Amino acid sequence: MPSTVLSAAILGIDAYPVHVEVDTDRTLPTFTVVGLPDSTVRESKERVLAAIKNAGYQWPRRRVTVNLAPADRRKEGSAFDLPIALGVLVASKQIKPVRLTDFALLGELSLNGSLRPVHGMLSMAASLHEQGLYGMIVPTQNAREAATANGPLVYGVSSLNEAVDILEGDVRQRPYESNIEELFKSTADHPVDFAEVRGQDHAKRALEVAAAGGHNLLMVGPPGSGKTMLARRLPTILPASSLSEALPTTKATEVTGDEPVGTGL
Repeated sequence: MPSTVLSAAILGIDAYPVHVEVDTDRTLPTFTVVGLPDSTVRESKERVLAAIKNAGYQWPRRRVTVNLAPADRRKEGSAFDLPIALGVLVASKQIKPVRLTDFALLGELSLNGSLRPVHGMLSMAASLHEQGLYGMIVPTQNAREAATANGPLVYGVSSLNEAVDILEGDVRQRPYESNIEELFKSTADHPVDFAEVRGQDHAKRALEVAAAGGHNLLMVGPPGSGKTMLARRLPTILPASSLSEALPTTKATEVTGDEPVGTGL
């Protein structure tokens, strides 16, 4: 019997829901992923197979077909490992989830069945919030940023077995609660300050005008002229951001991997 698990994929700095459909057939044992997967998604077979076995389950000796819908958009990244693994377990009748339709699942699997964080979690959480979803199951390291979207309930798990327990109704942990004020405070302390800059009068004047008026600014000059030094100090003269202003910037840094996972706003 086919199974369907909800997940999400990144498109630019935004995201869209993806339905991971898994079907098993009594033919020669193979594994196929369709729906425009990239090489990382196609390689998920080896991670998923090892994770399922090391978590105490069996890989079905059947043909396993995975469809990532909608099939006309390219899927990238390793976040589909967890939904594919759980889809295989449900389709092969090794687990009987009672809350499968309530959750979206995201996360990269290691070979021993533990979960690793993925990039773009805030974008995916915000997208799933627009769909009216009840909850998300994500790697523990991603729980903070997923909860920042103030959307679905977020459960952080560290292994495939913990995700199975939640889907089967054995919820022993509370959803992750994000304190937005604390997140803003944690990023308010800057190791540098605009007042430290000596000279660079024209550049400082341009930065002040851009900060006061909300203008764009392009700095051009040879290496070592101070462009990066000034840019790092610009936030210290900017007013405090609101949540609606901070989210797009955070999405961009998370998707590109410029900031460590779980950094916050």
